[in-house]
Amino acid sequence: MASDTRSDGRHPRRHHVAVLALPAVVAFDLAIPAQVFGHRDEREHYRLTVCAPAAGLVPTTTGFAIQAPAGLAALDAADTVIVPGFRPLDPPSDAVLDALRAAAERGAWMVSICTGAFALAAAGLLDGKHATTHWRDVADLVRRFPAVKFDPGVLYVDQGQILTSAGVAAGLDLCLHLVRCDRGTAEATRVARRMVVAPHRSGSQAQFLERPVPKSGGPTIAAVGEWALCHLERRLTVTDLARHAGLAPRTLARRWVAETGTSPLRWLTEHRLLEACRLLEATDLPIVAIAHRTGIGTAAHLRALFAREISTTPSAYRIAHRGTRAHTAVVGA
Repeated sequence: MASDTRSDGRHPRRHHVAVLALPAVVAFDLAIPAQVFGHRDEREHYRLTVCAPAAGLVPTTTGFAIQAPAGLAALDAADTVIVPGFRPLDPPSDAVLDALRAAAERGAWMVSICTGAFALAAAGLLDGKHATTHWRDVADLVRRFPAVKFDPGVLYVDQGQILTSAGVAAGLDLCLHLVRCDRGTAEATRVARRMVVAPHRSGSQAQFLERPVPKSGGPTIAAVGEWALCHLERRLTVTDLARHAGLAPRTLARRWVAETGTSPLRWLTEHRLLEACRLLEATDLPIVAIAHRTGIGTAAHLRALFAREISTTPSAYRIAHRGTRAHTAVVGA
C-alpha cells in the first residue's frame, strides 16, 4: 500500500488508512475497513481514521447516524483512502472531489467499496480504467461515467493505485487483498481467520451465480477443493478432480464454476500461486523447490506465473515481503 515505509524496510510509523463516510453511507461497508484495519490486533501496523465532508454525525442508509471525528483534512496525510458505499443520488461536493484528487495526485491508494466507486468516478479517478461496483448499480455508473471501463461481474478490480470492489462481502475480499499486498499472504490469512472468513477469493470471481447448484451423490466441490489443496504438488487435471468427486469431468467443471465463480484450473492456479507466496515469505526454500512443491512445475514456469499475475519475480517478492511493503496484485482485471 502507498506509504513512505517501503524504501528502507523499516516501519517508522503506522500506515494511515482514512475511511471517507459520505452522507447516506452504507454502515456495513464502513464497518469492513474498520474491522480489517482498525481492530486492536492491527493497531501496531495501521492507524484508521473515519472522516466525512465535515466532522460530526453522518447519516447511514439504515436509519442511524455514525460519528466521524475528522473532516476532509484527514485525507491530506492518508496512505490509503477508502470510500465505502453510499446512496449516490447527488454527486459529492466539489470539496470532496478536490480532496480525493489531491490524495491520488500525491500517491495514496484510492479504494472504493460498492457504490463508493461513484465518488472516485466523479473525481475523474476511474477514467480509462477498469473498475467495478455492485451489479445492480453498474448500468447507472455506465450511464453517468462512460469513460470508465466497468467490469460488472467481478468481485474486485486492482488497477495499481486505484482499487474498486462490488458490494458488501466483496469489500471484505478487497480489504484482505490490500493486507495481502501490504504485508503478505500469512498476515492476510491471520486477519481472515480472526474474522472467520475465507482468506482469499480472487477478484475475478463472479459477483453472483444465476443457476442453483445441483446436488450429487459424491463429495461436494468444497471437499474436492480441500483434497486438491492437500495435493498441490501433483499435476492435477479436471479429470483427476472429477475422479475424486465421482463425477464426469464436464459435470465437475460446470458445478465448480457454479459454486466458486471460476474454473477448476483457474482455481488451482490461484491457490498454487498463493501457496508459492506463502513459502517465499515463510521459508528459505529455493525457487525450484517451491515450484515443485506447489505443482507449478519448473522455476521458469513459476517466474512466468509471477510475471503474469503479480508483475514481479519470485525473488523480488521474497525480498519485498521480508521487511518492506510492496504492492503486488493477485488478479483483478
